[in-house]
Amino acid sequence: MRTSAAVRVLDDRDVPEVLEILARDPVTNVFVLSRVEAAGLDPWRLGAEMWGHVVDGHLVGLCYAGANFVPVSADAASTAVFTDRARRHGRRCSSIVGPHDLVEPMWRRLEPAWGPARDVRPDQPLMVTTRPPAVPADPWVRRVQPGEIDVLLPASIAMFTEEVGVSPVAADGGALYRSRVNELIQLGRSFARIEDGRVVFKAEVGAVTAAACQIQGVWVDPELRGQGLSIAGMAAVVDECLRTIAPAVSLYVNDYNTAARRTYERVGFSTIGTFMSVLF
Repeated sequence: MRTSAAVRVLDDRDVPEVLEILARDPVTNVFVLSRVEAAGLDPWRLGAEMWGHVVDGHLVGLCYAGANFVPVSADAASTAVFTDRARRHGRRCSSIVGPHDLVEPMWRRLEPAWGPARDVRPDQPLMVTTRPPAVPADPWVRRVQPGEIDVLLPASIAMFTEEVGVSPVAADGGALYRSRVNELIQLGRSFARIEDGRVVFKAEVGAVTAAACQIQGVWVDPELRGQGLSIAGMAAVVDECLRTIAPAVSLYVNDYNTAARRTYERVGFSTIGTFMSVLF
């Protein structure tokens, strides 16, 4: 029996089916699910295209193609056709990120056309917690207030540069990055401990759905590391997330960052999967 298969750019008519697929694993898919819930599937509103692998009229795989290139809910056949399409279109993203089992074969086939990458991080534990923190929370960690962006921004830039390896303000003088930092503040998703106008700990909630949220940008002032600020700070952020944002809190971390992994484990996170990131 012959089957018909194709990849097409999805639109708002596909939203119910896409949401149903993404909701099968709301923690792993929290970034893409949050974007679709907020913006639908119109590429202009979404800021990306959602590619769908359609077999005999049914969606069997999805891939978010924007500034981040994120394969989701894809089997080997879907990964292969998404890779072929990506190779034909050329690289338009700044990273590939997602479950290791999807990203690794995709990158292996894309590297000759898209490479070399600036950095490849093949083993990033995906961690989650649904319980109150197992350690005391820092009472001084709070939501960053509107008007405090100039206090937070230097720490955010330092975190991004340290983590990603390039400055977020290099391309446009920082206008876009400042806008994103401010957006998270306005949404009540930026947390910090601020002492005398100095950020000593910070973290943000980058993606939110009704089922889960994802923490990003965890940072402690280098001069104050090793004092337990990250443990108590993360406990405070997790506690507030569970109380006011979502019933599951997730993050992913580089496997070689043993200090961070121990911190998250002490707070109560457990590993449920592995992500992989390719940075350009």
